[in-house]
Amino acid sequence: MTLGLIWTIILRFAIQDISVEGKLVMYYKMTLGLIWTIILRFAIQDISVEGKLVIYYKMTLGLIWTIILRFAIQDISVEEMTAKEGLLLWCQRKTAPYRNVNVQNFHLSWKDGLAFCALIHRHRPDLLDYSKLSKDNPVENLNLAFDVAEKHLNIPKMLDAEDLNTTAMPDERAVMTYVSSYYHTFSGAQQAETASNRICKVLKVNQENERLMDEYERLVSDLLEWIQKTTPWLENRTTDNTLSGVQDNLEEFRKYRRVVKPPRVEQKAKLETNFNTLQTKLRLSNRPAYLPSEGKMVSDIASAWKILETAEKGFEEWLLSEMLRLQRLDHLAQKFQHKADNHEEWTRGKEEMLESQDFRNCRLNEVKALKKKHEAFESDLAAHQDRVEQIAAIAQELNALDYHDLPTINNRCQQICDQWNRLGTLTQKRHFDLEEAETVLEKIDQLHLEFAKRAAPFNNWLDGAREDLVDMFIVHTMDEIQGLLDAHRQFKQTLGDADKEFQALVELTKEVENTANKNQVPGGVDNPYTALTATDLIQKWSEVKELVPQRDQVLETELLRQQSNERLRCKFAEGANVVGPWIESQMDIVAALGMGMQGTLEDQLGKLNELEQGAIQYQPHMDELEKCHQDVQEAMIFENSYTQYSMETLRVGWEQLLTSIHRNINEVENQILMRDSKGITQEQLTECRSSFNHFDKNKSGHLQPEEFKSCLVSLGFNIRNDKQVRILRA
Repeated sequence: MTLGLIWTIILRFAIQDISVEGKLVMYYKMTLGLIWTIILRFAIQDISVEGKLVIYYKMTLGLIWTIILRFAIQDISVEEMTAKEGLLLWCQRKTAPYRNVNVQNFHLSWKDGLAFCALIHRHRPDLLDYSKLSKDNPVENLNLAFDVAEKHLNIPKMLDAEDLNTTAMPDERAVMTYVSSYYHTFSGAQQAETASNRICKVLKVNQENERLMDEYERLVSDLLEWIQKTTPWLENRTTDNTLSGVQDNLEEFRKYRRVVKPPRVEQKAKLETNFNTLQTKLRLSNRPAYLPSEGKMVSDIASAWKILETAEKGFEEWLLSEMLRLQRLDHLAQKFQHKADNHEEWTRGKEEMLESQDFRNCRLNEVKALKKKHEAFESDLAAHQDRVEQIAAIAQELNALDYHDLPTINNRCQQICDQWNRLGTLTQKRHFDLEEAETVLEKIDQLHLEFAKRAAPFNNWLDGAREDLVDMFIVHTMDEIQGLLDAHRQFKQTLGDADKEFQALVELTKEVENTANKNQVPGGVDNPYTALTATDLIQKWSEVKELVPQRDQVLETELLRQQSNERLRCKFAEGANVVGPWIESQMDIVAALGMGMQGTLEDQLGKLNELEQGAIQYQPHMDELEKCHQDVQEAMIFENSYTQYSMETLRVGWEQLLTSIHRNINEVENQILMRDSKGITQEQLTECRSSFNHFDKNKSGHLQPEEFKSCLVSLGFNIRNDKQVRILRA
């Protein structure tokens, strides 16, 4: 493969007369000579080489590769990369869209021949059909690519297909040299195509510029010709002095504005756009600016257009002023009649309305509504003042212009002015009457409102007072009845102020009646703010005054009953405060004896029997206290602040005392029997009792299982953890 590549280089650079400049010519010729000698020596004559010739051979190949890099690969430039990297990037970009092609290097990526075919198809798709190629036929692919490149692209066949396919690692430099030929071939074709496109683009731009110049000349000529024809018509000021003739001229001018002129405005805008576009294209093409022929400059068009618009504006103003002059007299006469008709229509029925006395039978809200309505009418009347003045001004102008039917105009104008004066007088009179009626009704309304504001709380007070005076009450102590007596006493102290409020409300009612009768106000005594009347308040006030002494009697009776109950409380408390402490002291003695620490068992039994006899002797005190408690229950007394003992607690304490005495007597007797039967000494009993009392933390007379276990351990017993124990009763 290397010898074939050397021969190709000789053909490429020696036989085809590729020039090399400078000192490289000398090295180039010497290298070619040396290459030819090596070919004759080692390829043609097939003579083996050993020793030093191998070194010369390697040096020669290195020099060949340097020449290839210098003249075939080094000038490749892609995105400022090295020649090798740039060539590889170029191959990757060109072959990226093709299937089964993945160029990553210049050896293994080219073995199947698809990469060479992809490069050819990318630039010359007419030379081969890539879709028919298969990766399974690498030799066919390589031969196809080499043959097509040599035949159609003038790229020498530098590589051998079978050698490239069978070699485990193809020579990278050989492949890169061959691929660089593709790069130079296709890059040159692309540059030629780019140059051709640029020439076509320049010719197209020149043709477009010529077209724009011709179109500009044509549009300018047509527009200037139209302006020269239209300006004299707009400057003409002659007329037949008739309204119809002026109207025809005005309609023709409007048609000109609406139909004729808009296309010309668009033509002018298009002309200016084309001119600016042409100048821009010439400037971008480095061509001299376009200079229109004389009289067809953009400034000439602007001057002619300005003259046209000035004439147009003057013509329009003249037409309008002429129309106004001819229409003025007829319009003024029609305007006068129209305004006079509208005014007379507005004044129809107004005098009758102002003379009406409808407010005499109205309530305050209705009078206020009439007053608001009248104020609105006054505003409307003031607004119509301008209309009356306009009618008078039109009549005066018609007189100044000597209108032909002046008597009719003047007579109607006088009638309107006289009627206007009458309306003003009636309006002022009705305004005064409405204010007077409103003042009277407001006074009555204020009295009604004050009565309603004061009557409502007073009525509530009366209702509350009546409820309190007849309210049922239940008291249990002297403090409660005393509180009711104090509250009733304070209530009676407020009766004086209440009587004053009552008299004031009655006076308000009388004042309303007098004012309504004096001014003959219908329904004036009816209060719209409340349904309460003076009659209702008088009736309730009388009931309150009757209930006060009845309440006094009820409270006095209850006071006597509570005094009797208080004596019963004191009597019961006196006995309970003696019996309660006695029971508690006896319970303490029994509890102390139950601890078993006071003398022998016989001594404890004797003391318990004495306590039992003492309790039996104390029974009459309990019976007397029960009788007193019965009197308390019959009197419905549920609380007693003089003692902390209730009969229930005393009964429970008494029963507990007797039960405790009997229980302790039985226990002591049982302990005596056990002592005598078991032979237990007094010291042993004392030790057991002491241990029991020590572990009875809550002094309940019982030991819980864990407490009982600890007590037995303290006495020397060995108790297992799973042994069941019972609660030991003291």
